[in-house]
Amino acid sequence: MNMIDAAQPGQDATQTALVVFTPSGRRGRFTLGTPLLQAARSLGVDVDSVCGGRSICGRCQVEIGDGQFAKHGIESRAGHASGTGAAELRYAEKRGLKPGRRLSCQTLIQGDLVVDVPPESQVHKQVVRKDAEHRIIEVDPPVKLYYVEVREPDMHDPSGDLRRLEEALAEQWGITGLDCDLRVVQRLQKALRGPGASGGGEGAWTCTVAVREQRVKRLLAVWPGFRDKIYGLAYDIGSTTIACHLCDIETGEVVASGGAMNPQIRFGEDLMSRVSYIMMNPGGDKALTEAVRGALNDLAATVTAQAGLEVEDVLEVTLVGNPIMHHLVLGIDPIELGGAPFALATDQAINIWATEIDLRIHPNARVYVLPCIAGHVGADTAAVILSEEPHKSDDLRLIVDVGTNAEIVLGNRHRLLACSSPTGPAFEGAQISAGQRAAPGAIERVRIDRETLEPRFRIIGSELWSDDEGFAQAMRRTGVTGICGSGIIEVLAEMFLAGIITQDGVIDGGMAARSDRIIADGRTFSYLLYKDGERELRVTQNDVRAIQLAKAALYAGVRLLMDKLGVDQVDRITLAGAFGSHIDVKYAMVLGLIPDCDLTKVVAGGNAAGTGARIALVNRGARAEIEQIVRRVEKIETAVEPMFQQHFVEAMALPHKTAAFPNLAAVVDLPAPKVSDGGDGEGGRRRRRRG
Repeated sequence: MNMIDAAQPGQDATQTALVVFTPSGRRGRFTLGTPLLQAARSLGVDVDSVCGGRSICGRCQVEIGDGQFAKHGIESRAGHASGTGAAELRYAEKRGLKPGRRLSCQTLIQGDLVVDVPPESQVHKQVVRKDAEHRIIEVDPPVKLYYVEVREPDMHDPSGDLRRLEEALAEQWGITGLDCDLRVVQRLQKALRGPGASGGGEGAWTCTVAVREQRVKRLLAVWPGFRDKIYGLAYDIGSTTIACHLCDIETGEVVASGGAMNPQIRFGEDLMSRVSYIMMNPGGDKALTEAVRGALNDLAATVTAQAGLEVEDVLEVTLVGNPIMHHLVLGIDPIELGGAPFALATDQAINIWATEIDLRIHPNARVYVLPCIAGHVGADTAAVILSEEPHKSDDLRLIVDVGTNAEIVLGNRHRLLACSSPTGPAFEGAQISAGQRAAPGAIERVRIDRETLEPRFRIIGSELWSDDEGFAQAMRRTGVTGICGSGIIEVLAEMFLAGIITQDGVIDGGMAARSDRIIADGRTFSYLLYKDGERELRVTQNDVRAIQLAKAALYAGVRLLMDKLGVDQVDRITLAGAFGSHIDVKYAMVLGLIPDCDLTKVVAGGNAAGTGARIALVNRGARAEIEQIVRRVEKIETAVEPMFQQHFVEAMALPHKTAAFPNLAAVVDLPAPKVSDGGDGEGGRRRRRRG
């Protein structure tokens, strides 16, 4: 094997290179000349290939990062890989390769590299769980259709076509005072004269127009004859995934939905890594902007094709995202958001042409971007508020949109507070030894027997548990490939409830006497969740620590808002976001992601940000409403709050070092606090502190 952890004695360190694969985050050192596909397989990176590395199938395509990647401590350049060889050139000539793509089977390591494996090159395709939630939405569309009959031109009345169209709208619909764009005028004469000859064909001198009412009334589009459908797109741009909903604007119906990984992941898994990339690589912001806009166009093409429509049928778009995503999609350099005072370029709602952000839909389509709240609390949080309506509630409500960056809202109709907490990508499977993003074959549900410590689990793609008859046959299609976010939460919570993990998050080596699933792992211990031949899925001490850090950051943000309101209890909790919607709320509370609350009043809210974007898409009144509400929200910046660190330290314990959980204890048998029998998490060998 060509992978090594470090230069070995007698080996020239200059003959090895560090390679980091994204989005998995797996890394290793390899001897120069190792094919990228071989390096990926040795690390367990999910790269597809069916031709045995002969550059025939083209499934192993990757993209090589270019620039300084501070998070990985690496400089990656295209020149750190071998040049394009004859086999790769033949494939590109016959089948084509996207710009920047390489075949990993033909690309040799020549220096340090950051290598992105795009979704289409992964064997186990990502499940982007951001479907449209069923929701009754009041419809007050910002764009409406009007069918009109326009009088023909007359030699004795030299009025223009636009003037006669405006007269028809005033007479037949009472619509006056319209603004009109040049793009409408450019299409007007052909639309009015219909498909026939210059004198007019069947349906001539009738047309359907789209009128947009957003501050001013504007003639947006014109089509010949009768048309009764108009469509819009609602985007939720997350740092990890992007959701897109195609809606009938006049009915609010979701016609099609799609989701994709955010291609910016190759520049950094978390937001600050992307800002760091921009800081260290001049022009990096343009690369990130181009990547996310490309994803928006791909999704637009996907969902319109799914509905049997054309992209030009889309006339209205709404966008939500965290502040850094917001700035990047708009082409604004987000560097100011990388440090105090975290100044936004704008915190107001934005109305622009779709062409201004390179969206390839109707050429005169408009985009409405919801307002941001603060430097770390974005338009996605505004959309969550619009969807969940805490400002209309008498109950004290806590809403947590769980993701790479957690957005937190606390309050009711009297007062609303919001903050953001940097949880990182651990909840989504990154930084976990056997972790992966949600895809068929990933473990998503876990139960551990309290006596035997034996696990049983369920994988994405099958409703059967691992101890059910027929599971072995059902999982042959996918295999058991790793552990996704919801599975990580459940296995850790179950390990804690079974006594395998102590309150301080130490895997208790003393439990090895009860089960051979507790395995010495260097100076620590790990728990063997699954084994198939040589392949093992373990939960390591480092995995536990990664989740502790993420959940402590989340809880500390919540506790900070509770301090500001002077409360120790909340009435209701909503877990929103793709991850928040798929974790068992009981296990979330067992680990201490959220404070104690009546479990019957803790619910999964689905993709609340996406729902808020849909509401804003089909209801113009909701736009004015959220623009007013966000000005009332009190913004708390966790980075400068002195109490955040104390709350963070106390929240490292399971479920918490000092906070009581009486509601949870009433329904879950919480273990008594204990100290690891196997030592301090160092494999039973305590290290003497140096004086």
